[in-house]
Amino acid sequence: MENSLDKLHGTDLLYRMMLIRRFEEKSAELYTKEKIRGFLHLYIGEEAVAVGVMQCLKAEDNILSTYREHGHALARGVDAGSIMAEMYGKQEGCSHGRGGSMHLFDIKKNFYGGNAIVGGHLGMAVGMALAARKQQQNSIICCFFGEGAAAEGEFHEAMNLASLWSVPVLFVCENNLYAMGTAIRFSHAVTELEKKGPGYGIETAVVDGMDVLAVEEAAKKATEMIRATGRPFFLVCNTYRFRAHSMFDAELYRDKAEVDEWKKRDPITRLQKSLVGLNIITNEDIEELNGKIETEVQNAVDFAEAGTWEPVEELKKFVYT
Repeated sequence: MENSLDKLHGTDLLYRMMLIRRFEEKSAELYTKEKIRGFLHLYIGEEAVAVGVMQCLKAEDNILSTYREHGHALARGVDAGSIMAEMYGKQEGCSHGRGGSMHLFDIKKNFYGGNAIVGGHLGMAVGMALAARKQQQNSIICCFFGEGAAAEGEFHEAMNLASLWSVPVLFVCENNLYAMGTAIRFSHAVTELEKKGPGYGIETAVVDGMDVLAVEEAAKKATEMIRATGRPFFLVCNTYRFRAHSMFDAELYRDKAEVDEWKKRDPITRLQKSLVGLNIITNEDIEELNGKIETEVQNAVDFAEAGTWEPVEELKKFVYT
């Protein structure tokens, strides 16, 4: 990936990861102030996966995500203000305030949002891919999910049908080792998730999900193969969330020392050091990025604060019986 490490590309990768990190930190802060209600699942630590994969997707490709989706939405280019307004429950939100944190949606970006049911969107991805193939569209359906979903029956059904029907799905497993709060060794008999793909005749790769350049390179190979063959691909990204599963999580299932050890592999710090070490950017450039992002996130908060609540008389809109 050395040829991609020019200033423009390196800075863009860094900016996108830093934006996700700051957006998530601000979201946590706003949650404690009860500006954001309901559930909130932060993407802190996993930024390299969303940013690396999105580099290889085209505008016409479709994306489905989990309920830990803010990072995917931002990496896809969904407006930060519309995401924040959605979490506030305001009409100006990307789902008009009706979805909240777990159900971001933006048709202009072909971002079909999060699914609150673990593994529930895997079958949807296969169906969308089958439709794309029948309509002779050269688009990829990219489906993000965690290793918790890979223990669900839906995962096996989706993998089987995707291979059987030969449809263009990029299955991206974000293996953060704990699902909600269960260590992978207690939920998977075989913890090397990349061993599951070949059983369905699906080309598979595993990558360090804490290295955005490695993720981008693996995703590039995967998407090129899908576009060339029309067949599915299974990409396992081994990563780690630095925060608890959700804002309600007491996080009693893992040692603080383990979290601290993983933080030494922070994907943002890792890329910053690489870019500075290669004299591609300077520490001053990083500070400039920090300032730009701080302004962008604050503008998103201001947009959400100024947003409007849905009128009571419209509460039955989009509700069908």
